[in-house]
Amino acid sequence: MIREIQAKTLLSRVRGEDEWFGLYYNMNLYRGCQHQCIYCDSRSECYQIEDFNHDVLVKANAIELLRGELSRKRVIGTIGTGSMNDPYMPLEKQFCLTRRALQVIHEQHFPVHVITKSDLPVRDIDLLVDIQAETYAAVSFTITTADDDLCRKVEPGAPVSSRRWQAMKTLSQAGILVGVTLMPVLPFIEDTVENISRVVEISAGNGASYILPAFGVTLRDRQRAYFYARLDRDFPGLRHRYESAFGERYSAHSPQAARLEEAFTNLCARYHLERRMPHFTPRPRRIKSILQPSLFAEGV
Repeated sequence: MIREIQAKTLLSRVRGEDEWFGLYYNMNLYRGCQHQCIYCDSRSECYQIEDFNHDVLVKANAIELLRGELSRKRVIGTIGTGSMNDPYMPLEKQFCLTRRALQVIHEQHFPVHVITKSDLPVRDIDLLVDIQAETYAAVSFTITTADDDLCRKVEPGAPVSSRRWQAMKTLSQAGILVGVTLMPVLPFIEDTVENISRVVEISAGNGASYILPAFGVTLRDRQRAYFYARLDRDFPGLRHRYESAFGERYSAHSPQAARLEEAFTNLCARYHLERRMPHFTPRPRRIKSILQPSLFAEGV
């Protein structure tokens, strides 16, 4: 069910320095997500989304809030999308909140980093090109498997990996900074050297500049319960392996992590891919005073 709500605020300040994604501000235009990835951490109780599996809330006043909040910011820093939902889930075609947000971000001269599992960013290539030309724009595609059939099982509502790679290539050819978030890599499902190698090779062939890896998955409360239920349905027998290997731990690192890390490092070197993405350096906003005349004004 899709419902519109009125939000009180939109932007939040990212705590500390974001070494992974380079974000200074975070923005969620929606609550809930249609992609319904079986591992999504946003199901966890701490995010207070009551029915993540059935409801998506649309922040109807998001663009008005964004314009007002950005106008008051005194630091120009990267705005991130995609932390608790995907900014390009299917309903974005109808509501266009992400596109309208990009327009405001461009008007206010802020940089942006889009993180998505969709191929829809191609629709907004004009805005992304304009933002990058002025400040900074990056699009990171989450891709965890090179197998489209497996992708349909673990990320059932999202476009398959091959479609994301096609979008990546299009954006790259337009000069947009693009890369891959190779996370999470699901233990006993995706954590093979063959899979990691294929993701790296195909990403390099489609214009990726960087790949950010995490060889494991996080598991807690409602998220773990849902994930295990999907394992019972689609991967019979794997739930027992997870319970035996990880118990109640939050971080479930792949038992193959060291081997995957070695292979990944060698592949990145071979294909000239970075393990860290370039970040925009936050800077104070220049406030133009209407009281002080320009030194170059006529007669001065």
